[in-house]
Amino acid sequence: MNAAAQRIAWITGGGSGIGRALALRLARDGWSVAVSGRRRDMLEETIRLAGGKIHAWPLDVTDLAEVRQAVSRIEQQLGPIQLAVLNAGLGRFLKLDELHAEIFAEHVHVNYLGAVHGIDALLPAMRARHAGHIVITASLAGYRGLPGGAAYAPTKAALISLAESLRFALEPEGICISVCNPGFIKTPMTDENHFRMPFLMDVDAAAKRMYRGIRKHKFEIVFPLRLWLFARLGRCLPYSWYFRLLRGPRRRRRAPHE
Repeated sequence: MNAAAQRIAWITGGGSGIGRALALRLARDGWSVAVSGRRRDMLEETIRLAGGKIHAWPLDVTDLAEVRQAVSRIEQQLGPIQLAVLNAGLGRFLKLDELHAEIFAEHVHVNYLGAVHGIDALLPAMRARHAGHIVITASLAGYRGLPGGAAYAPTKAALISLAESLRFALEPEGICISVCNPGFIKTPMTDENHFRMPFLMDVDAAAKRMYRGIRKHKFEIVFPLRLWLFARLGRCLPYSWYFRLLRGPRRRRRAPHE
């Protein structure tokens, strides 16, 4: 396949989890895939699993100059990026004594600004070509606030709003934008969660659903379906019902004189 006909994809957060699984699936389907992330060893493991059919571009998504340079070099060496999956992210569910500004800032810089930096780097060439597909990985956690999600959930809500807002501007330019809202996926990140994760999904099954949505150019790509239905319902509930549902039964506090 010559360079002109080759489909080029770029995935941030491609060293593990759903980013790696999607990269492997794209490579199997004939895409030329560039994966980015901070850890070179993780990216090289992705390459090894693909039999060398994937290219590594280590970078820190919080560094705008670095992201711009990487996108420029990928397009020079591989060809025009047709599909970009802005998937890099971190997620910690915090206890009350962990609510420090530094942790919130880290989530904003990686999850939200990391995607913004990717969009900034991609748009000039995509606009010039009047073509391209950008996928932002958000989360069902962005639908409403969650217990312990004070740092993580707002960044995902911001990404959903970002994708919705950009659609009005990008669609007339011939650029497709999608937002992927997964539920709980079995990855190294969710392995650190110490609570029950309903409808936990295998990462390869998640990548399959994500790729299916990408091929259909869906605006919102969601999985697993059952958790999405619960999250969608929760989005519609009045606050009093929603808080009661997630909080569960409360023990009555004993009065001082009891």
